[in-house]
Amino acid sequence: MRASSKAIVRVNIDEAWRILSDHAGMTDWGPGVTAVVTKPGTTEPNGVGAVRKITAPGPAPAIVEEITAFDAPGRLGYKALGGVPFADYAGEVTLVATEAGTLITWTLTARQRVPFVEQKALKALSLGLLQAYVRRLKRAA
Repeated sequence: MRASSKAIVRVNIDEAWRILSDHAGMTDWGPGVTAVVTKPGTTEPNGVGAVRKITAPGPAPAIVEEITAFDAPGRLGYKALGGVPFADYAGEVTLVATEAGTLITWTLTARQRVPFVEQKALKALSLGLLQAYVRRLKRAA
């Protein structure tokens, strides 16, 4: 299954990429969120192969993700190694420069086990991640 959310933000694509690709900077995206890079990437610290651990307030386990695509300034991909309720969970964020700013598309994929319920949850998560990122970009603008 797949879910995508889109937004255009009046921010330069290079600034949008800088914020997106700064994994430890995800700490600034929401209250109580902590993000750390636990393993650097193979060719650059935040690039392909990097592993990030994201924790949020509450009893939920930490989310551990590995970066699978790192194509500046347009595409960042990742897959979950643990901490998510979806099977084979992965995400991809694309950035495209437009006259109005940067078009952001946040796409999540997972293997569906529970029809309908997981699809709605995946869509809500895609939208929530996009909204948190957009709020962070607007503070930078």
